[in-house]
Amino acid sequence: MSYERIVVLGGGTAGWMTAVALATGLQGTQVELVESEDIGTVGVGEATFPSIRNYHQIVGIQEADFLRATQGTYKLGIRFCDWRVRGEDYYHTFGDFGELDGPHALWGQYRRHVNAGLPKFGEQCLPTVMAMRDRFCAPGQGAASFNYAYHFDANLYARFLRDIAIKRGVRRTEGKVVDVTRRADGGVASLRLDDGRVVAGDLFIDCSGFVSLLLGRTLEEPFLDYSRWLPVDRAWAVPSARTSTALTPYTRATALESGWAWRIPLQDRTGNGHVFSSRFIDEDKAREQLLQQLDGEALAEPRLLRFTTGRRERFWVHNVVGIGLATGFLEPLESTSIYLIQAGLGNLMPLLVPRTRVAPEAIEAYNRGLTRQFERIRDFILLHYCLTARRDTPFWNAMAHVELPDTLAYKLHAWRQTGVLHQYDVEGFDGHSWLAIYAGMHCWPERADPRLSDLPLATSLDWVQTRARQLAEAVAPLATHDTYLARILGR
Repeated sequence: MSYERIVVLGGGTAGWMTAVALATGLQGTQVELVESEDIGTVGVGEATFPSIRNYHQIVGIQEADFLRATQGTYKLGIRFCDWRVRGEDYYHTFGDFGELDGPHALWGQYRRHVNAGLPKFGEQCLPTVMAMRDRFCAPGQGAASFNYAYHFDANLYARFLRDIAIKRGVRRTEGKVVDVTRRADGGVASLRLDDGRVVAGDLFIDCSGFVSLLLGRTLEEPFLDYSRWLPVDRAWAVPSARTSTALTPYTRATALESGWAWRIPLQDRTGNGHVFSSRFIDEDKAREQLLQQLDGEALAEPRLLRFTTGRRERFWVHNVVGIGLATGFLEPLESTSIYLIQAGLGNLMPLLVPRTRVAPEAIEAYNRGLTRQFERIRDFILLHYCLTARRDTPFWNAMAHVELPDTLAYKLHAWRQTGVLHQYDVEGFDGHSWLAIYAGMHCWPERADPRLSDLPLATSLDWVQTRARQLAEAVAPLATHDTYLARILGR
C-alpha cells in the first residue's frame, strides 16, 4: 500500500516548505495542507544556514525572486559580541581555513607566531574579512571559495512558498482541527475540523509547531528535555526601523546578562530578539534589555515566546512524521531551525519517491539520523557557552560549569590534547565551523603537532601574513552588501 494521500498539518515555514517539496518530488500524489488563520506561527526565524540554498535549487526557486518576495538579504555568518569576555568579538562565517591537519594546517602555523602581532585568526577566512567590511560577492568569482545563507521575513517566506505549492497542485484547506481519529494500528486516520469537515490521509506530516498536535498530543511521543545543557527558555522578539547604517551581511549575536540578543538586517527593517533563561532573569527585565539593544525605533510591541529546548524521542511514529518545531526546538544561536526542517525533508523524500510503504527498518534509520542531527547541533550550540571566560553574572557562571554530554566532552578533549577536529558520522557543522568557535574563544590545543615544524619558521610567518594581506586586498574592491543586493534586485 502506498501513500496516495499525504496531509500536512500546519502552515508557516515548516508546513509550506514541506508542501513545496512534496509537490515537486512526488508529482501525482495528492497533497493537502490544513492550516487556520486563527492560529499564528512563530514567524521570527529570519536567519538561515547555507543549506537553504540547496533546498531552493532542488525545488526550482530563483534567488532574486525569493529575495524580492521576502525582503531578504545575504548572510555570510554570525558576529558574536561579548561571548568570551565583554568588549571582544569574533565571527563564525561559512568559509574555510585551508587544511585542518598536518604540517600545512593553517591554524597550526598561525599559532607558531603568538608574539608576532598577527591579525585575528578570523582574518585568514575570506567571508569573515568580507563581513568585517560589509562587502559581498557571489562564490566562485576569482579565487572566492565560501558559502552563504540569507536573512528574510519568515511570514513573507511562508506566503511565497504557499503560492508556489498551490500552483504545483497542493490543496490548501482552511480550518482548525478539533479531533483526530485513530486507526486500529495506532496511527492517524483523519482530522476533523471545526466546521465538521473530515480530512483523511495515508501519511500525515505534523508541522503544527510547538503544539505538536499529532506527534506529541495525539501519539504522545515522549519529549526529551535538553534544558540541563541549554537552559534558555524564553525569547522576546521585535522589529525595528532600519537605520542609515550599512546593511551588514551577517547576523549579530550579543551576549547579555542572562542570555543573548540577535540582530538580523532585512531590506526594510531590522529583526531583533532576546533569548534568555527565566531561571536567571524575569521577563520584564529581559524585555527592557532587548529594547535597549535596538538601533532604530521599535515597529511593534515585543512578542514573547516560551519554549523548552529538546526533542521528541522519535520523529516518525506509525504514519505520522514530525517536521520543524513539532519535533523539538534548539535555541536559534546558529540559525538551525530551518536546517532541521530540511534535514527531515531530505531524509524523508527519498523514502517516499518509490511510492511504496516504507519498511520499519527504514523508519528506524530515519529516526536515528535525525536524533544524531539534534544531538550534534545541541553540542555545537553548547560549545559557544562552555568555553566562555565570563563569570560576571549567575547565568554565565552556571553555563561555564555545565556538565557536558559525552559526545561534546570527547570532541573538546581531542582538540585540547591533540589538535584533532573530531567529526562524527552525522554533523551539521564541519571542522572549519568548530575551528572558528575555538579560535574566537581562544581555545587552542595544549600541544603542538610536531609536523608543523617541517615548515621553516620564517616561511610559516610569511605564509600567514601573506594570506591575510591577499584576502584584505581581494575584498577591498568588492561591492558593499547594499550595492550588491540592489544589483541583484535590479534597482
